[in-house]
Amino acid sequence: MLRSLTNRLWNENHDLHISNSEWFIMARIYKKQPTISYVTKHVDISRQATHKFIKSLESKGLVEISKAQHNNKDKCIRLTEFGEQCYEKNAIIKASLEAKIVESIGSERAALLKELLQSEWGL
Repeated sequence: MLRSLTNRLWNENHDLHISNSEWFIMARIYKKQPTISYVTKHVDISRQATHKFIKSLESKGLVEISKAQHNNKDKCIRLTEFGEQCYEKNAIIKASLEAKIVESIGSERAALLKELLQSEWGL
């Protein structure tokens, strides 16, 4: 529900549509320059879909792909300046939603909720 709300708020205020999966990938590369293979291994999305999303991000001007220095076959990915700006604007949207939740349920209950959501569920 929160992801959907975040996406709706983003789309209401920006012309550029970014999917949940694209945000997820952007979060993995924010302020880093990992290889595409590293990103593919560390997201819960199929390899083919991850490559499709990365190509989409590149076509939107959100990421740049370059050859890795240590390996000619590997490629590195990083957010462009525009990509970082979009990611940071989205982080502000998330922070405002979190503040509204804290205001609604109180800081102690919000901290407990965070702790519960981050705990191991044994699934």
